[in-house]
Amino acid sequence: MQELRQRAVGAYLGLAIGDALGATTEFMTPREIAQQYKLHRHLVGGGWLHLKPGSVTDDTEMSLALGEAILANAGVVDPVTVAESFSDWMRARPVDIGHTVRRGILRYRATGIAEVEKDPHTAGNGACMRCLPIALLNWNSPVSKLLADSRTQAHVTHHCETADAGTEAVLLMLVEALRGGSLPTLRTIADQLVNRFPQFAFDEPMVLNPSGWIVETLRAVFQALFAHEDLESVLVDVVNRGGDADTTGALAGMLAGALYGRDAIPVAWIESLDARVRAHCERQALALVRVRAC
Repeated sequence: MQELRQRAVGAYLGLAIGDALGATTEFMTPREIAQQYKLHRHLVGGGWLHLKPGSVTDDTEMSLALGEAILANAGVVDPVTVAESFSDWMRARPVDIGHTVRRGILRYRATGIAEVEKDPHTAGNGACMRCLPIALLNWNSPVSKLLADSRTQAHVTHHCETADAGTEAVLLMLVEALRGGSLPTLRTIADQLVNRFPQFAFDEPMVLNPSGWIVETLRAVFQALFAHEDLESVLVDVVNRGGDADTTGALAGMLAGALYGRDAIPVAWIESLDARVRAHCERQALALVRVRAC
């Protein structure tokens, strides 16, 4: 159980640190990043959002909102509770919010329906970036429940077969890592996704400037994750690719954090992360894995 807890905390801190690290280089090209930072590897803030060092974006904030909705509902992933939590988060004027997320929340407010209609144009990474609480809650649940909970939270804003498949693959990888799985085992899950949806193929070429389309996002994340064997190298690799770097950083961080654990995260990164965010991530990670710790 102690190993599970340190992997859970590692995943949540990895998410937040990857988000904060990538926010600096979001929408930049690799050439622009190299010109300004040579190699970006510190939580310095800035970026197009002009963040303070160690601050996070919607990736971490929506994850925490989802986790709080789950905990407030005794571990049940209820679409209305989730939608209300997202609505409250948006009402607080977040520093950033994706267009698809905004539309989904506004639709819920107008109709009371906590599920958007199926739409291939919702194949963005917004549901995937916030999926970590689902993995932490379901670390020892049947796969069927993991996937059902994933779709419940995802479909509040994103309802697309491609987005569902990518998000579910990430969740399966997270659960495997939380249980002590190896990098080759995670690679097998990624390969199974590619077998079902060939557009996710990630071996070649290197993905630079990945967009918010979940396919490009996960291709970049998988390339970085499987090219290295330590968390720091994975995150430095992916955020220096630019593009939607806060989300590629968040996803790579949660996967590498679950795989390598909290102790693999550089102390300087943990200390540079906003203290309130750090405490919230640690507290929520432990609370979620306790829900079904049996």
